[in-house]
Amino acid sequence: MSTKTVNEGKKKNLLSNMTDTNLLTSITIAVFIVMYICAIIFLQKGFLKPQTLFNLLNANAALIILSCGMTLVMITGGIDISVGGVTALVSMSCAVFLDYHGGNVFGAILLSIGIGLAFGLIQGFLVAYLDIQPFIVTLAGMFFARGMTTIVNTNPFNVENEQFVALKETRIIIPFLGSVNKKGIYVDAYIEIGVVIALLTVAVLFVVLKWTKMGRGFYAVGGNRQSALMLGINVKQTVFLSHVICGLLAGIGGFVYFMHVGSGSASHASGAEMNAIASSIIGGTMLTGGVGNIIGTLFGTMSLALIQNIVSSVGLDQAWWTGITIAAMLCIFLVVQSIIITRRKKAENQK
Repeated sequence: MSTKTVNEGKKKNLLSNMTDTNLLTSITIAVFIVMYICAIIFLQKGFLKPQTLFNLLNANAALIILSCGMTLVMITGGIDISVGGVTALVSMSCAVFLDYHGGNVFGAILLSIGIGLAFGLIQGFLVAYLDIQPFIVTLAGMFFARGMTTIVNTNPFNVENEQFVALKETRIIIPFLGSVNKKGIYVDAYIEIGVVIALLTVAVLFVVLKWTKMGRGFYAVGGNRQSALMLGINVKQTVFLSHVICGLLAGIGGFVYFMHVGSGSASHASGAEMNAIASSIIGGTMLTGGVGNIIGTLFGTMSLALIQNIVSSVGLDQAWWTGITIAAMLCIFLVVQSIIITRRKKAENQK
């Protein structure tokens, strides 16, 4: 047998042994790397600077957290379109609490977590134990959150609480990765506190999904609920937990978003739920459930942010160009997912 034949056999075995989740994640990471390299080669408008990558993280830390929660729910075969409304409600509630009621940052954090958990618990109960469609439940949650945001305060305003402003302006310096600006001054590379929270969220959920019984339960329920029941998994409890965690992450993501923008407004996080769904899909999460990876979601969010930056750098600043590009990207990833699943089913049938 020739060396070429042996190598081809190894490649086929590697692809066949790779799970759908890992394969889709690998594709997402590869696409992000290729897009970034292309941006450096063809645009060269700051993409070579490490701070450009850090700015993608700074601007999208909250979306990463929201997308992680969305991924959990989608893995179980559900969906949650209330996360954008919850983010806006958290931002406005924290802003009013800090500026109008003399609150402190610790109290604002507790308020954020409380709001997120409340939505997660109620929506999770309705979906899991009353068997109401998650789309309908979370649609109602989205409208309720947006309405409550306006009730809390109608006018947008910037927060002036000194403790919060100090926290918002805190930067974590990344040594040796700074750059020289046009004036010849060296500027340190930095990330915001929200990025650390987002990356910790990704790390924790990666461990949970990969190495815990609860994580395996999410995949089992999303793959086949009847089979999950036969394996002794409490399906209702698993679905409930996925919505509770998603709500909790929406609360945390809302505070991270609030730290980034530093204001309260009823229009905040508009469309965040759609971006979270798009990031999860681009990251390799299947709408039908059972397949998904938090690392893929991270790169899915970054790919979404990068494509927006590339479109802007090309000079297509109109909002519709970004929308068209994201739509095309989503279609491509959905087609790729469909092809992979179809091939896997054929391979299983042949066996």
